[in-house]
Amino acid sequence: MASFRRRGCTCTGKKRCTCGAKWEYRLRYKDPIENKFREATGGGFTSKAEAILAADKRKIELEEGYDQSEDMTLEAYLQYWLTEYKKDSVRKNTLITHQTGIKKRILPYFKNVMLSKITPMMYQKFLNSLHENEYSKRTIEITHSTMNNALAKAEMIGKIKKNPCTNAVIKGKTKKQEIDFIDSGDISEFLTQAHKYGYIYWIFFKTLIETGMRKGEAAALQWTDIDLKAGTININKTLDFDAKPDEELFGDPKTYKSSRVVTIRKSLINDLHFHMKWQNQNKLALKELYRHDINLVFCRNDGDIMPKSSLFNAFERILKRSELPKLRIHSLRHTHVVLQMEAGASMKYIQERLGHDSEQITSQVYAHISKRIETESMDRFEAYAKDILD
Repeated sequence: MASFRRRGCTCTGKKRCTCGAKWEYRLRYKDPIENKFREATGGGFTSKAEAILAADKRKIELEEGYDQSEDMTLEAYLQYWLTEYKKDSVRKNTLITHQTGIKKRILPYFKNVMLSKITPMMYQKFLNSLHENEYSKRTIEITHSTMNNALAKAEMIGKIKKNPCTNAVIKGKTKKQEIDFIDSGDISEFLTQAHKYGYIYWIFFKTLIETGMRKGEAAALQWTDIDLKAGTININKTLDFDAKPDEELFGDPKTYKSSRVVTIRKSLINDLHFHMKWQNQNKLALKELYRHDINLVFCRNDGDIMPKSSLFNAFERILKRSELPKLRIHSLRHTHVVLQMEAGASMKYIQERLGHDSEQITSQVYAHISKRIETESMDRFEAYAKDILD
């Protein structure tokens, strides 16, 4: 129900208002979320008829769960968007990516700007500022994806009239992806130095080279994921190295295709048989002090997760001892691909082992490695055929 009046009218007793007072409305509506009656007001209307139309429109909006007339800051809206639309509906890593972009790049620029005040020109200046501050094009693309997604939803639910992110331009050149890996001739020395540095690092890094798993996938492996009789590993989760004690330790794989089953060589099967026996000795020695609850394959002596910093430090030192250049642990995934390609594996097979969404992605990422292997194969053929055909 709504009531109407001229606010501040001084024409008491007159048939017509001559003081120019504006009309306002006051209405009661039922909050659909809390199921309670509330009041809302609006004013500045030149006629009662205009006030009635506005009150009717606003009552419908309020009872449907949103209110176009009530503006909010971009910060408040983004928090609402994360909580109501993203939490528990996207993968944990995706949610963290949104949260990081909002906290580190979006809010420091827009600060207390109201949601409705963001214009296409203002948003374009924001993207340009990221480029000027030397963020990579990929980082800017990810940040734009967060804002565009959030404000497209704001437009859909009526919080803004038009998404200002539409048709924005992202500056910068896409950097050519560098693929780093350990040459097949250096792998033996790398593993020798890894074993000298620490057994647990040797078995972990060797498994990465043998399977092409990401470090988080390998760190999340539980013994129930491994079938030593069949010679397979079921990759179905990833480890959150930064999880707090009260948070979930395991998360979803990077993409849906990342859930996969890979076969392993007999050599690795034998290594894992030995590793299981080695680990059982630790369990017997530590008893209740061992972390039996998470049942990890690759872990510290007490069964707890291996800290990411420990893995990084170990990898860096092993590379140095092997007289190899600085690389990322992820390079062992690339090393696996090179070994597969040198052995003649098809792109389709490699795609399935890596858990890529398509064969095209695999081909694009490793195109220059394919050319290198093709060139080396041709050089070998040239040398072999020289004495025969010439």
